[in-house]
Amino acid sequence: MTIQEQMQLLLNRLTTTGGQRGLQLAAYVNGKLLVNVSAGSLDAHSGHRVSSDTLFPVFSTGKAMQATVIHRLAQRGQLSYDQPIAQVWPEFAAHGKAAITIGQALYHTAGIPNMPTGISTSDLHNWETMCRAVAALTPIWPPGTRIEYHAITSGWILGEVACRVTGKPFGQLIREEVCQPLKMDDMYMGIPATVEPRVATLEEPGWQPPIVENPAIPNWLCPLSTWMNQPEARRACVPASNAIMSAHAIARHYAGLLPGGVDGVELLPPSRVAMVTRVQRPPLAQGDDQPKDWGLGYRLGGGNSIYGATSAAFGFSGYGGSVGFADPAIGLALGFTKNFFGEKENTADIVVRELRTALISAGTSRG
Repeated sequence: MTIQEQMQLLLNRLTTTGGQRGLQLAAYVNGKLLVNVSAGSLDAHSGHRVSSDTLFPVFSTGKAMQATVIHRLAQRGQLSYDQPIAQVWPEFAAHGKAAITIGQALYHTAGIPNMPTGISTSDLHNWETMCRAVAALTPIWPPGTRIEYHAITSGWILGEVACRVTGKPFGQLIREEVCQPLKMDDMYMGIPATVEPRVATLEEPGWQPPIVENPAIPNWLCPLSTWMNQPEARRACVPASNAIMSAHAIARHYAGLLPGGVDGVELLPPSRVAMVTRVQRPPLAQGDDQPKDWGLGYRLGGGNSIYGATSAAFGFSGYGGSVGFADPAIGLALGFTKNFFGEKENTADIVVRELRTALISAGTSRG
């Protein structure tokens, strides 16, 4: 039985007896597409089946593609990581933010993780409105001294930097910097209406608001699954949070970041990838217990990480269980998407664990 067949059987089981609705998995090994499988339903009612070109909202999984755009601009000398954001976005300097750098935004030490107050859902979908609101924020700690996940605000911070540098909308930059070099059309930050029928409906039964509200992801926006089932949310560009793509697009993006790339295309040279996937360690306040797995815009592997056992592995995971990563140790680039949220066991862990076992058994990976 091939690895493709093994993984198809697994996804079939998970969507029939494993409590899942719709799933996709894609994996490249050493630049070659080894697995591209799907199973289950687009939604609970129509009976439409998930296929390889179904699109899924993947939330923060899209942060990696946002980072890749920034790194490609840096590679061409259009920006630098130690450059103050206010140099390209003067309004951002307000309220003590003049010295915040692009690098600090990439590894979530900018000090403005919380969403602006007093905004509506329609404001959230308006790029100019949200950039003005983010530019007016005041840091809640000295920038550069503490890591705290900028769950949604990072999208406008980094996205507007890229827009100011290039003069192009961020959704266009995703197409030009990621999709076009890799010759794919199943990755979006702001979908056109024409692809709406391809987008899976999310389900999150039993969601309850947290006892203590997280100001970085306010309750009025939750559950995020309900937000991303709305056409207006899917058509907006909220780079840190509303990416919509297929598992194959995720995997192909990461394949393009591994040495040798995919189909002759490297999105970044290996030296740049090595630079941006080094562990970032800002100064720590005494007693702070800060995550140690941040690179410049990517999360890093190590230990039992789904991305891989070493810090050279990198990726990003999204709300609800989507994930994408590259593991250079075995030449693996993977994407996984799903539309049913809230299971007790992490489905991505099950799938990735079985895939890694199959790769070892087959002797396919270079590790």
